Amino acid sequence: MTEKMLDRPALFSRPAPILIFIIIAVVVDQVVKIAVDRYLPLHEAVPVIPMLALYRTYNLGVAFSMLSGMDGWFIVGMRLVIVAFVLWLWHRTSKDRWIAHIGFALIIAGALGNLIDRFLYGHVIDYILFHTESWSFAVFNLADSFITVGAGCVILDELLQPKKMES
Repeated sequence: MTEKMLDRPALFSRPAPILIFIIIAVVVDQVVKIAVDRYLPLHEAVPVIPMLALYRTYNLGVAFSMLSGMDGWFIVGMRLVIVAFVLWLWHRTSKDRWIAHIGFALIIAGALGNLIDRFLYGHVIDYILFHTESWSFAVFNLADSFITVGAGCVILDELLQPKKMES
């Protein structure tokens, strides 16, 4: 590899690719939510495979229905603060830590996808349900999955990144 190639930041460390990735992720999230809202019955499980069903419901809280009793504008403000914080982290993270940068992009895309729902509908459209006969996980959506996988990427990057020795 040439020295010039080694100095070049990773794909998801550059603004244009990460912005395109975020836009595509948000568009996919919104298209799926529109289809779910239009075609999936409200509060009626549609089995997909054992332990997985589609179940349209409206979430007044944040990811996985947390904080559902809080005021809607508080939740909007909290999401905007999270997006700003993740952008700040992205700018402070070394350009070679591409796994963290993908994680940041996923977190931002998920937060924006759910924020759009909150502005358009006053709630977030959730539709994925993992369950057994005696247990069920919170109903969630693709944007929530983006946030969760993104956080996992950031944690994974932190675990894999060699620690620098303090001098």
